Amino acid sequence: MSIIDSATKTVVRDYTVEELKDQAALMRGYNLVALCAAGSGHAGGTLSIMDITAALYLSVANHDPKNPNWAERDRILWSGGHKAPALYVGLAFAGFCNKEELVTLRKLYSPFQGHPHWLKLPGVEASTGSLGQGLSVAVGSALASRLDGRRNKVFCIMGDGEQQEGNIWEAVMEAAHYKLDNVIGIIDENRLQIDGPVCEVMNVAPLADRYRSFGWLVIECDGHDMEQVVNALNQAVRNEGSGKPTAIIGKTVKGKGVSFMENIAGWHGKVPNFDELVKSLKELGVEEKIPYLALLDKAKGYQTEVERKLDAKMPKFSKDYWWNTSTTMQAAMKPTRMGFGESLSENGKDERVVCLGLDISGSITISEFYAKHPERKNRWFSMGIAEQSATAAAAGLAREGKLPVLGTYATFAAARNLDQIRVSICYGNFNVMIAGAHGGVSVGPDGATHQALEDLFAMCGLPNMTVVVPADSVETRKATDFLLLKHVGPKYIRFAREATPIISTTDTPFEFGKANVIRLRNESKNFIEAFATELADDYRNENEDLSIVACGPMVPEAMRAAWILKQEFGYETRVINMHTLKPLDRRTILKAALDTRVVITAEEHQIGALAWQVSHAIISSPALFDVPVITGAIGVKDRFGDSGAPWELIKEFEVSAEHIAQQAAALVALKKQRIEATEKELEPTLSLR
Repeated sequence: MSIIDSATKTVVRDYTVEELKDQAALMRGYNLVALCAAGSGHAGGTLSIMDITAALYLSVANHDPKNPNWAERDRILWSGGHKAPALYVGLAFAGFCNKEELVTLRKLYSPFQGHPHWLKLPGVEASTGSLGQGLSVAVGSALASRLDGRRNKVFCIMGDGEQQEGNIWEAVMEAAHYKLDNVIGIIDENRLQIDGPVCEVMNVAPLADRYRSFGWLVIECDGHDMEQVVNALNQAVRNEGSGKPTAIIGKTVKGKGVSFMENIAGWHGKVPNFDELVKSLKELGVEEKIPYLALLDKAKGYQTEVERKLDAKMPKFSKDYWWNTSTTMQAAMKPTRMGFGESLSENGKDERVVCLGLDISGSITISEFYAKHPERKNRWFSMGIAEQSATAAAAGLAREGKLPVLGTYATFAAARNLDQIRVSICYGNFNVMIAGAHGGVSVGPDGATHQALEDLFAMCGLPNMTVVVPADSVETRKATDFLLLKHVGPKYIRFAREATPIISTTDTPFEFGKANVIRLRNESKNFIEAFATELADDYRNENEDLSIVACGPMVPEAMRAAWILKQEFGYETRVINMHTLKPLDRRTILKAALDTRVVITAEEHQIGALAWQVSHAIISSPALFDVPVITGAIGVKDRFGDSGAPWELIKEFEVSAEHIAQQAAALVALKKQRIEATEKELEPTLSLR
């Protein structure tokens, strides 16, 4: 059975093995068109899993596209959420959605998120993306089926690199313990992950023996031989009553079907350009069967509509102040993560420094530690996709006098392993440096599961933890230099992935725990030259109209907001770069509140990591008890992230300079109204003098 009319319990369509082969080729083609239209995503793994996808969605799993929530349906969970395009293609070919809509993949407002979200697309069973969790969800689903007396199967698709997550093996143990013979784990064993061959990054072989040792039935097959795939899936379905969960290990090739992608680790997170797409479709034999030109035009039309919607919600001023749209105030852009890698490359010469890789080493630049210094490879430990264990291991290294550095996406560096950070590192006050890379919305199209918008809450809330959020690549270099070799204790540095404006130089002051004050002096050809920066301790009041306290990539946005406010309203702004969130420079905040009486915070995070600290500093200061201070906050408003280009998301989440300036103008106007009202109240008294 497979695609079923749930009302009549009849099969809608049967596919032969040969027809499934043809469908798999078409599915690969549509997958690549969607990835090309998106401009980002994961080609390698979506191609390796596609034969299994075709067999599962078109021939083996029981489901009804017209009734996606049919209680008796089989559940298909994608624990490897980065393979979402293959999931979407499977759903489209089964009839859950239109194939033509797949080209909106990873675009803002699209249901085809970078990682699957079950609330946005019928047929998606669970929101996934943080690797290692899907099999546990499958266990829970299978237990519920048993409680409700259902006999449906629960399929869970995983990668072989994903087996490095300890969470997987907890679920493996649970499924066997509860004799969940309706759980069918499917492992796409393509032998490659981001950092290279799985066996070299962190070996998980022999997977078959390991699953058997936990009490699972193991079926191995060629994941590209359709007959073997169908037989393996059907054998797993017939395993009902054995009391054993089933693991199907499909031997596959990353990038299968496209010669220049096959067995190349670099195609894990890469997509074809137009010329590569055309070549791929020819190799797959589907160039004439897929209207790829029309589909790409459809994607462009969708993107045009997205841009129209974003423009409509943006605050409007007399001219366009967006980055580098004017002949003046031109800003150079560079990813902040580059400063992190530059520091490790230089400071790695200290023999105490050791670095732990967590499978996105090149992307976050931690691999720069050894890239030009092969003699350091003995101090480089590839820990694979195992954030929790790596964090505790770092504590062990620190206990022995080493200076360990580990890093990954901020959402995994500060959430997946939070208990290990709290107990193994902070409680013991160990000298471990954690890099929360790709913070905020800078990973863009990857979507909510990979966008860290809550990490600073956790890190700032931990005793003994120091938290630094540098504003640009230059400041990231300085912050890394200091934290790595001069600061002793737990430390968290957060930086972005996307290229952001450079607003400082090597001569710009940077002092840990001390904010900088930035003032607009004049409109200039180069953005950086329009501002003067000095340590807040050295700054003297210039009677500005307001203060903006910002951190990370919001510092350049606050500076741009100062430009808008000066040009549009004549307001003077004191921009405070609060690069150290913990310990917080309270003195600078209180002085700004006393001097300007309007304080706005700006953070690329859920409102509060910065805003609540600044507000608390103001309301808890006896010096300000009788001083009226108006406060405002710019940040993400209690929502999860979304797929879209990074700069689109800055607009969508309303954290751009335009949004800062809009709120600032309103609050300064309110301050002026209150001053005028107070003066009117005092007029009778003044006239008697």
